[in-house]
Amino acid sequence: MSMRLFRFKNHSVLPGFGLTLGITVLYLSLIVLIPLSALFLKTATTTWAQFWGTITDPRAVASYRLTFGTSLVGALVNAIFGFVVAWTLVRYRFPGRRILDAAVDLPFALPTAVSGIALTALYAKTGWIGRWFDLWGIQTAFSPLGVAIAQTFIGLPFVVRTLQPAIQDLDAGMEEAAATLGAGRFQTFSRVILPFLLPAMLTGASMAFARALGEYGSVVFISGNMPMRTEISSLLIVAKLEQFDYAGATAIAVVLLVASFALMLSINLVQWWFSNRLGREAA
Repeated sequence: MSMRLFRFKNHSVLPGFGLTLGITVLYLSLIVLIPLSALFLKTATTTWAQFWGTITDPRAVASYRLTFGTSLVGALVNAIFGFVVAWTLVRYRFPGRRILDAAVDLPFALPTAVSGIALTALYAKTGWIGRWFDLWGIQTAFSPLGVAIAQTFIGLPFVVRTLQPAIQDLDAGMEEAAATLGAGRFQTFSRVILPFLLPAMLTGASMAFARALGEYGSVVFISGNMPMRTEISSLLIVAKLEQFDYAGATAIAVVLLVASFALMLSINLVQWWFSNRLGREAA
């Protein structure tokens, strides 16, 4: 077998592959791997029965259901409307475009507590937006809907910023060629635009979903924090820490960590499949 199959590095204008690889592994270990492994080490101090009892407790299961359900809703909403926002910002020129483009990053820039207070003020029954929902008998703040709203708010930048470079790379000539061949707008979108942008859309939506799973500050104010109803998993972890139940807190954190890792791995596999498929079609 040719040794070329085991070539680990390519020519680069910056020498020092071994040094940079070592720094990379060391930095990731200190910042990511070691802190995350501490969760498993702390959880390992309990017996399997205690661990299973903690993560399957009805209160914990209710928090999983709320956290994963609202995170999924927020990711799906952002995948649709985040695409519209990214497409508008990239393809059109209009007054105030730069202001709107900068506003997309506000959920990143604002402290999460500020975001939570602002959303609660807007969506409470007496708020500017919440009062209109209240007329229809829909409770927004202090309900699962309020949790979904907060998680949609913090997840929007992930989708928009991931889609913008992909839309910029999308050749407008492909759309013109499809129109020349008689394709309608829907056919052009479904067969030309969507397949090209789908990997980026999946990446942005998955990052928004993963971010929403661990969100705390912006949700804690608008959720109402009612156990079995509007209590998210992050809040339950904090509650266990306040009770000095560190093993229980890390057990629930492990569940969220494993779920996030499984999601990101699945998305990477889907992206790999799409890339190979597009490569075969291009060939």
